[in-house]
Amino acid sequence: MEERSLKIYNSEKTFFSKITNTISRLLIPTKIGLNSIIISIKRNNVLKAYEALNSTENEEKKEALNKKMDDTYALYLESIDKHIMDSIYKKVRNETASEFEKEALSQYYMITHLKETGYTEYKYKKQIYLIGLDYQTVLNEKNKMLTRYKKFYSKQTESLYKGLLKHYSIRLADNLSDGEKQEIYDKIFRTLEEYITNILPIKFEIEQKDTYKEILDEFDNFDRFTVGKLDQNDVIEKNMILLGLSRKLFTHSLPLVVAEQCYIKLLKDVRSLIVDTRIVRKKEKAYSLLINIIEEYNVKLLSTKIYWEKPEQREEYKKFWDSYKDILELKDSNYDEYIKQKEILFIKSDLEKVLTNENKYYKIIKFYKNKLVELGVMRKLYNSYSSEGEYTKVTKKRTKVGKKAV
Repeated sequence: MEERSLKIYNSEKTFFSKITNTISRLLIPTKIGLNSIIISIKRNNVLKAYEALNSTENEEKKEALNKKMDDTYALYLESIDKHIMDSIYKKVRNETASEFEKEALSQYYMITHLKETGYTEYKYKKQIYLIGLDYQTVLNEKNKMLTRYKKFYSKQTESLYKGLLKHYSIRLADNLSDGEKQEIYDKIFRTLEEYITNILPIKFEIEQKDTYKEILDEFDNFDRFTVGKLDQNDVIEKNMILLGLSRKLFTHSLPLVVAEQCYIKLLKDVRSLIVDTRIVRKKEKAYSLLINIIEEYNVKLLSTKIYWEKPEQREEYKKFWDSYKDILELKDSNYDEYIKQKEILFIKSDLEKVLTNENKYYKIIKFYKNKLVELGVMRKLYNSYSSEGEYTKVTKKRTKVGKKAV
């Protein structure tokens, strides 16, 4: 599709420019009407091609119908693109645009700008943007083809979001700086949120909720974070839920190795939140979230992991999993003990990980050890050389009178 500059220049307020602007204002309604008719025709063509493609089982026919679908889809996108350039752009320039139109043009400009830095990302985002804009048009007009269009729209956007997530996954494999990786993680979470907020409810409506019964509780849990102002703890929790949903919705587009990196990123975020928070209530809230993320990471992700780079890591996880299964047996008989033992297992497991870089994680290491003291599995021994003291494991073995605890 032909790309045109969106930069707006202020023309001089001469006699001729005023006449030109007046004529443009008079022509805009006609342009809008003409563009709307063209879009409607192209939209109808792409729906017919889509329905024909999905109604045939003949492989030879499918090849020809695929070609027709691609052609009609390209023409459909071009018509929407032309509408933005010919109508919305001119209305913004002539100061007659609504807030929605101003925002639409702003988004269009931001997406078009991506072409210079990342063509693949631009390609997917522009398609999502264009058909999303037309979906809002069909929705607002209560068009007769709305039901038909929803099927096409949900299927097409799902494919586009999968392509975008796959692109981000490939980018993470590149030799990126920490800042660049952080940017990719943020894009992954934003993409998941967009899909689950805008597209998944349409799929619920079309395919019935029973198809997605495995994720309904998680979706309802995520829905809590779509309203109101979120603090840092809420953002991390929301991203944890998004990752959990992604394991069922985007198994191939967001591979396990990438999802694992995202979980590790969330663990780092919540550890930092714990040590940086001074308010006790907020610190405990962050700690509770940490326990949930560790459980999600180990149960929903690592338990499904088949290939391990290091055999010793696999053996370590096997021990963890055996301990976790033993603790699960307490859930029905002694729930409080189950919660306590699970907390101990998770903290000890994460403590082992951060101890590999003690200089970097010394604050969270101290926090973990204090927690284990509270839970009765470690003891803090004070001495005259340090106000901090040292930590030692609590053992059930009795010591003789006069002997020091080891």
